[in-house]
Amino acid sequence: MLPKKPRASKRRGKHPQKALTDAFCRNVAEAGRYADGNGLYLQVDPSGARRWVQRLVVLGRSRALGLGSYGLVSLPEARARALANRKLARAGGEPGAPAVRSRPAETPTFEEAAAKVVDIYSGAWRNGSKTARQWRSSFRDHVFPHLGATSVDQVTTADIMAALQPIWTRKHVTARKVHQRIGAVMRWAIAQGYRTDNPAGEAITAALPRRTAPVEHRRALPHREVAAAVAAVRGSGAWTGTKLAFEFLVLTATRSSEVRLAKWREIDLAARVWAIPATRMKTKREHRVPLSGRATEVLGEAEALRASPAPHELVFTSVRGRLVDASTISKLVAELGIAAVPHGFRSSFRDWASERTDHPREVVEAALAHRVRDQTEAAYARSDLFERRRRLMDDWTEYLLATGDRAASLPR
Repeated sequence: MLPKKPRASKRRGKHPQKALTDAFCRNVAEAGRYADGNGLYLQVDPSGARRWVQRLVVLGRSRALGLGSYGLVSLPEARARALANRKLARAGGEPGAPAVRSRPAETPTFEEAAAKVVDIYSGAWRNGSKTARQWRSSFRDHVFPHLGATSVDQVTTADIMAALQPIWTRKHVTARKVHQRIGAVMRWAIAQGYRTDNPAGEAITAALPRRTAPVEHRRALPHREVAAAVAAVRGSGAWTGTKLAFEFLVLTATRSSEVRLAKWREIDLAARVWAIPATRMKTKREHRVPLSGRATEVLGEAEALRASPAPHELVFTSVRGRLVDASTISKLVAELGIAAVPHGFRSSFRDWASERTDHPREVVEAALAHRVRDQTEAAYARSDLFERRRRLMDDWTEYLLATGDRAASLPR
C-alpha cells in the first residue's frame, strides 16, 4: 500500500517536516507540487517527470532553486541540499551564486547538453539530411565560444544574448535558427531537471533590435522557358548522369534531394511508378510519382550508365559512381546562366498547372507532395489521386516537348 499522499501545495503555509517518502516519490503520478520541509518540494509534471524545487527568501527576495531531477538526486540528497541552502540564506549568503556554487558532477555543460540534444533529434531527421551537421556547426561557430563551457543550470539570458547579438542583424536567418536551437537545449535541461526556467524565451527577441526583411522566394523560370533550360542542360558538356538527374527533376516536379538519393529498388519501370519512401519525404509519407514516357526514357539512359564504372543502387551518380553532391545541379544551372534554382522548377510546374490547365488544385498539390494544412480538408484527403496525377504529369511532359520543339524551330 502506498503511503498517504502529501497534500499538493497550492498556497504558502506550514507543512509537516519530512512529509515525503521514497515510496511516494517513486510512485506518485498525479501532477502537482508536494511539500517536504525547508522549502523543499517534489514537482511532478503532467508528463510524469519529477524534479526537486526549493523556495527560499534570499537577501529579502523570494527565490525558486532547482535542485535536480528525482532520478539523479535522491530524497535524502535533496533534503541535505535544501537544509544547506536554508542555512546559507539565513546567514546572509546567496545559494546558487557563482561565488558559492560549484557545478554538480552530473550536471552537463551547455556543449555536452547540445551534443545530447542533436543525438536525440537525429533519429527524427531524414537519412542523408544535412540538419545534424548544420546544428553542430552553428553551435560551434556562434554559441560554444560564449557559453559552451557553462553548466546548463547557470546559463542566463545575458549569456544567450551575447551569443546572438553579433549575428542578429548581420546574419538574421542564422541567428533565428541559433536561437531556436539554444531553446531546444534549454527545454531539454528543464525536462532533465537541471533547471526550472528557459532563459532563451521571448525576452531575448524583445530586447534585440527588430529587423524586417522582404521574403525572398527561390528563383524560378516562367513555365514557357523551362523547356529551353532543359535543352541547354542537355546540350552542355556536363557529366551525363548530372544532366539526366536535372531533366528527371524537372519532369517529375520533385525536390533535388529526392532525385539525388533515388534508388533503383524504388522504381517500377513496367508500371511507370517511382515510390519515394517516407524517410526521404518532407511530409514523412511515402510519395508515389507517376512517370511519363520521357521520364522512363531518362531512366533508361541512366540505367545504361549503371555498369560504368561499377554497379550501384543509386539511379543518378557522379562521374566516379558516387552520390551526386547537393550543389552539383545548382552549380550547373548557374554556370549556364539559367535564372533559377533547382527547387524553382517546382514553382514553374505549379504556375503552368494553374494557368494553362484545368487540373484541380488538389491534384496539383498532391503531385507536389504538399501537406494539406486544413485539418478538415486533410481528414477527407485519403486518396493520393494517383491516376489523375498520371494524366497531369503526362500533360506536363507534352507541354515541355511542345515548347521545346517550338523554340528549336525559331530562326536564330
